[in-house]
Order: sequence, then C-alpha cells, then structure tokens
Amino acid sequence: MDTTYYDHGTPAERWERAQLFFDAKDFTAAARVLDGLVEEVPEQTGPRLLLARAYYHSAQLKRAESELRIIVERDPVEHYARLLLGRTLQRQSRDEEADSHLRIASALAGDFEQV
Repeated sequence: MDTTYYDHGTPAERWERAQLFFDAKDFTAAARVLDGLVEEVPEQTGPRLLLARAYYHSAQLKRAESELRIIVERDPVEHYARLLLGRTLQRQSRDEEADSHLRIASALAGDFEQV
C-alpha cells in the first residue's frame, strides 16, 4: 500500500490532516497518519492519544490498549487516557481489569460518590 499521502508534509500538517480525518469519522485514515507521527514524536501525548482514540473507534482494541498503556505509564494522572483504557478493556470483556482504570479516571475527574 502506498502511504506517501499519509506521511507527506510537516508534523504540524500531518497533525492537522489526522484531525480532519478523525473529525470526518475516517478513523482508519486518521490512524495511518498518526502512526507515523507518533513514531516521529513519541514523547508527545496529543498525537498518541488521538491515535488511541482512532484505534478505539475503528475497533482496533489491542492497538488502542497498547497506546493507552504507554500514556498511562508515562503520566499516571492523565484522566482521559485512563477513562479510554477502561472503556477499551470493557469492550474486550475484561471488566474486572477495566474497573480499576475507570475508578481512577473518575477520581481524577473529581467524580466522587456522595456518602
């Protein structure tokens, strides 16, 4: 497969292109663009999180989980990554494992149960 279009341009142009694909709900194309971008700038959370979301929405759950675990390992208080990791695990019928991530995400968001 020719990936020239997906890899073309500066990182900023590819980031913008990936967001356009994502907003148009073409999650597979967004992932193609983001995969190369994340490889180029692995330390940045934004592209990796959008890649995980694109994987999640295109039912590439193992890939989404892998990207989300990297984010959570680097930044344990990244609330949205925790939430999405929990939901990704739920979609894989791994509810027990998902629960801890969902509880942490809820606490980080300030959603505490009333006593």
